[in-house]
Amino acid sequence: MGLAPWDVFHEGFSQVLGWQFGRALVLTSFLVLLLWIPLRQRPGIGTLLNAVEIGVVADIAIAVLPEPDALWVRIPFMLIGVLLVGIGSGFYIGAGLGPGPRDGLMTGLAARGMKVSRARTSVELTVLLLGWILGGSVGVGTLVFALSIGPIVARTIPLLRLAPLDDAQPWGE
Repeated sequence: MGLAPWDVFHEGFSQVLGWQFGRALVLTSFLVLLLWIPLRQRPGIGTLLNAVEIGVVADIAIAVLPEPDALWVRIPFMLIGVLLVGIGSGFYIGAGLGPGPRDGLMTGLAARGMKVSRARTSVELTVLLLGWILGGSVGVGTLVFALSIGPIVARTIPLLRLAPLDDAQPWGE
């Protein structure tokens, strides 16, 4: 059904580099942190843990988890996966320990006046296009993720945020 947009990029990038997927993902994390500079984003402990841990876990998961063949299994897995990523994003960004490198692009754009849902969708569509150009796998699930994750995250961050919202935080829809 296709990969999530960032994973389309990671897959294409890993093919270009000749590296394992997770290793290319970790390199991408640190390269994306450079994009934080003009957005004036500050990394936290969660940012650094995310930058390394996601790549390591991805390589392990790819090695040990089976891929379901039946479409009737893949569709609910994809839909539930998108929802869980949106909820998980709300939890870990709401914890206030620093967004992951990729989510920091969204939060940086939101802090500069762009709505969270639009910022996330814009980032997802951009990396989807770049990843596709690099040879990453795109499918209908990729598009579902790219178009739905922004609105889901925009709703979960305010709901799951540990500190009360104030006017300085751009987490609303």
